[in-house]
Amino acid sequence: MKGPALLYQAYQMQEDLIAPFRFLAQHTRQSALSKLWSFNDGFQSRFLAMLEMVTRFKLSHTRPDFAIPFVRVGNRDVPVTVETTLDMPFGKLLHFSRDIDTAQPRVLVVAPLSGHFATLLRGTVETLLRDHDVYITDWSNARDVPLSAGAFGIDDYVAYLIRFIEEIGPGSHLLAVCQPCVQALAAVAVMSEEKHPATPRSMTLMAGPVDPRESPTEVNEFAVKKSLAWFESSVIATVPARYKGGGRRVYPGFLQLTAFMAMNMERHKSAHKRLYEHLAAGETAEAEKIKTFYDEYFAVLDLTEEFYIETIDRIFQKGELATGEYTYRGRPVDPGLIRNTALLTVEGGRDDICALGQTAAAHELCRSLRPHLKRHHLQANVGHYGVFNGKRWQREIYPVVRNMILANE
Repeated sequence: MKGPALLYQAYQMQEDLIAPFRFLAQHTRQSALSKLWSFNDGFQSRFLAMLEMVTRFKLSHTRPDFAIPFVRVGNRDVPVTVETTLDMPFGKLLHFSRDIDTAQPRVLVVAPLSGHFATLLRGTVETLLRDHDVYITDWSNARDVPLSAGAFGIDDYVAYLIRFIEEIGPGSHLLAVCQPCVQALAAVAVMSEEKHPATPRSMTLMAGPVDPRESPTEVNEFAVKKSLAWFESSVIATVPARYKGGGRRVYPGFLQLTAFMAMNMERHKSAHKRLYEHLAAGETAEAEKIKTFYDEYFAVLDLTEEFYIETIDRIFQKGELATGEYTYRGRPVDPGLIRNTALLTVEGGRDDICALGQTAAAHELCRSLRPHLKRHHLQANVGHYGVFNGKRWQREIYPVVRNMILANE
């Protein structure tokens, strides 16, 4: 074993070396707090803040809780329970169950498989739950999936989506965020061709690379300027034997996180500086907002080698769906066969990951859809994450999504 295969071992060695320092910082902080140190003392408060920053110097490799205890439905708060509807090796179908009398549209939220867990879409789900019966794809961390489960590539992702949609049943709606817009569109095309009874009534594609050739971003350009051989030799690592997926070749989540952070490093530095200042000043509420974001952001999952390499090859380098070359299980996939599933595309005007036109390209591909079944929404003042999280999503984008789903119930 040599070269990139040792990436994971090197990361794990670093993690093992740092862990005692985090433990010491945590123990020292708890001891200081037990002695009733005061945040009114400048030195003590800064020391406690420093210790907490040290304890937070880590990544998590397990999915955080969705932490949606209840949602406002009508004029009352309704408890939310997360249930596993279908459990498969590389992903689960989760259902956000609520005890309400009125039937609401069933929506499958298709989460990206790009280094973070489905909880990255917590805000998306929480907003949808006001008016919808929500399900979500909960993708597994590849390092926790035994080799005996086999491979998981793009075709397997599409197969999982079709199986999840079947489980939800006829009359559902699909909402895909970012990377899986391609697979979601392919799944609907396959089901439409087969005249599958569970074919979704509508699909909402949000900030996804349906045609990455449109207004290429830094992410797109990086994916096409390197060869597949480079990616295979430079970023694919072998999972250490201590994990269930020991021996599996993966694209590690910690590498994806590093790439994301490098794009906006100054912003992340500034955020952590503010966090330290809030902690030192005893400003708990302000500090908690930053901690909550980074608890999620620093929870990473690994992608199987085949899924990552196929994504680079088929989606970004070849743009197979946009060029008409996309296949599923060896047979051509034609979005032009979609005739009864309404299409809504959403883009952010300041999206530096999936730029303008890349998602809207789905309209030309779905050439058989009648005009009243197509709609595009451009949110001019948001970046990538603002398309599906935050105030603009809640106040301006979500009403468009809700109306599209309601119109096709």
